[in-house]
Amino acid sequence: MKLFAQLLAVASFAVSLSVTAAPEMGLPALDPDLEKFYVDLHQHPELAFQEKETASKLANRLRKAGYQVTTGIGGTGVVGILRNGSGPTVMLRADMDALPIEEKTGLTFASKVTGKESSGLVPVSHACGHDLHVTALAGTGAYMAAHRGAWRGTLVVIGQPAEEGIRGAKAMLKDGLFTRFPKPDYALAIHVEDRMASGTVGWTPGWFRTSSDSVDVILHGRSGHGAKPHETVDTVLLAARTVVGLNTIVSREIPPGDVGVITVGTIHGGTRRNIVPEDVTLELTVRAYEPTVRRTLLAAIERVARGEAAAAGAPKGPTITVKEGTGAVYNDPDLTERAVSALQRSLGADAVVRMKPQMTSEDFSEYGLAGAKVLLLHVGAVAPAKLAAAGPEMRDLPSVHTPYFAPDLAPTLNTAMRAEVAILEDWMRPR
Repeated sequence: MKLFAQLLAVASFAVSLSVTAAPEMGLPALDPDLEKFYVDLHQHPELAFQEKETASKLANRLRKAGYQVTTGIGGTGVVGILRNGSGPTVMLRADMDALPIEEKTGLTFASKVTGKESSGLVPVSHACGHDLHVTALAGTGAYMAAHRGAWRGTLVVIGQPAEEGIRGAKAMLKDGLFTRFPKPDYALAIHVEDRMASGTVGWTPGWFRTSSDSVDVILHGRSGHGAKPHETVDTVLLAARTVVGLNTIVSREIPPGDVGVITVGTIHGGTRRNIVPEDVTLELTVRAYEPTVRRTLLAAIERVARGEAAAAGAPKGPTITVKEGTGAVYNDPDLTERAVSALQRSLGADAVVRMKPQMTSEDFSEYGLAGAKVLLLHVGAVAPAKLAAAGPEMRDLPSVHTPYFAPDLAPTLNTAMRAEVAILEDWMRPR
């Protein structure tokens, strides 16, 4: 564990520091067993709404640091409250869940556990870096508790379940996160970034991560013998026409400059080559930034699917289900500007990088929709030498949600904590 503290200290000097950036030197010494905590989380990942051990471990560390802790919020969520006089209420969030992916990183502490899904037992790993998010929150939370003289207000730290299924934030809010506990004026979260160098932080004002809707379309036809298609309503052909029609929506119904994505990820139908199936199911993911674009896409999907079914003479219209939706992440511009200034003072201007908006989604958006001003940042997780060697296309770099992703641990974790501390202390600076 001493080695990890030394690595963190080295990483601190590897980043350009300003003379006002004292907090980073205290972080490793404050919690010398942080490596052990991270390794434990990494070796014992848990799927969405099954994060009982992860939640317990986080709750114990927060209690030890002096937080008033409540568990079981929204299923397995953790809420820690630290009151420190009059000032703003600020929330720091980390997501806790892992993915049903077999780890192939080659790490000595790689996950070997399995978890239970509806399909049965599956391998589980932290292939999206949530174990680092939780570790950073634990370290930052302890630091803030030990340095109360630098800030005033109420700090709310949460361990959120089920981000990967974009259900956890809604579950915590439904269970009273903003009514049973202090409602935050501001909310902050970080996420590891697989295309940025460790030691850097990425930011984007305004729209940053898209909304996400999962749409199932079941097309109904008339089954029959493959040799006599004229006696059927061929749902395979209907599915093909529908997919083509869906792929014209963005190009022909969304104004240039607006952003939307419709992807048909799966087509399920049929049992044998000489049988026309009665039903075929399409599974779609739909992404957008602007709420108006989101509504346009969803309405157009239904119109196209019903229109193609009618044109084919289907005996009934398609069954369309929209599920697992979350809104787009909108980084409050004023809040973002303040955070960038604080990060530049702490990390140095070269380490604070403006990013392009991304088409991936994050249910951190739900806290913004519930009334808090939010800011989601990305923290670089790739060793600089490895990033440089990958070239501009970065094809050989393992991305999140793959078996091979692992962050460049010491500098990534150190930067994440330094970023969180710098922003929290700025937002909660005593008047």
